[in-house]
Amino acid sequence: MKRRAFLRVLTAAGAGALVGGTSLGLHERLRIAVTRATLSVKGLPSAFSGFRIALLTDLHRSGLVPADLIADAVAVTMRERPDLIVLCGDYVTQFDTRFAGPVAEVLGPLSAPAGVVAVLGNHDDERVVPTALAHRGIRVLREDRLRLNIGGDAVDFIGIGYWTQRAAKIAPLIESAAVPILVAHDPRRLTEAHALKIPLVLSGHTHGGQVVLPPLGPLNRFRFPIVAGSLRRDDTLLFVSRGIGTIYLPVRINCPPEVAILTLA
Repeated sequence: MKRRAFLRVLTAAGAGALVGGTSLGLHERLRIAVTRATLSVKGLPSAFSGFRIALLTDLHRSGLVPADLIADAVAVTMRERPDLIVLCGDYVTQFDTRFAGPVAEVLGPLSAPAGVVAVLGNHDDERVVPTALAHRGIRVLREDRLRLNIGGDAVDFIGIGYWTQRAAKIAPLIESAAVPILVAHDPRRLTEAHALKIPLVLSGHTHGGQVVLPPLGPLNRFRFPIVAGSLRRDDTLLFVSRGIGTIYLPVRINCPPEVAILTLA
């Protein structure tokens, strides 16, 4: 086959794959998966062994992300009956606070014995979104921590904002802390957590890449230490969720939305 004809065939095949992949991606974005992982946390008190956390992140309620998708994620979460629910930011897209009340309303049914805690993401404003979440009984950790006690043992969940990006800013939050677990929207906070010897970081932000093209992998794979799942750096373990919603295009390819159910060990 001549080179010009070969390039025409290759272009047509690529266009067909793109169209087909986009069509499948429109449906995949609505099929929520449950990801289960056991996280080995250095220094975890024995009373917390088996403690189960549901992690939801990157809801991005908008014209591209319907309320029904988030409601499905809430229903999946409640069927799992976790001990604690952690929300890891980006409840709306591009600071569109019109959706702050609606997304908080859909999240309203979330409940767990240890409560529901949240941090803010880079798409969330500092006033309307946290207020809407708080009205639904969700505790927003803004450079703050939640201490949980079981049988005399304690763990501190420390929540930071997206723009808290220096170890010196995080260090005061872990002073006098029990075993600290950092909840940070951006997984790049692994660097600071490792420097501070924080044993576990829970994050989102990456969408798992949102579009994962074999053999290339996630399109954003070079920006983050990992875009989905677990990564250990010495005694610090990072877990990153693929999240629920989408941005820019209502498509997920080889990267379904997820509710992560994490068991501490």
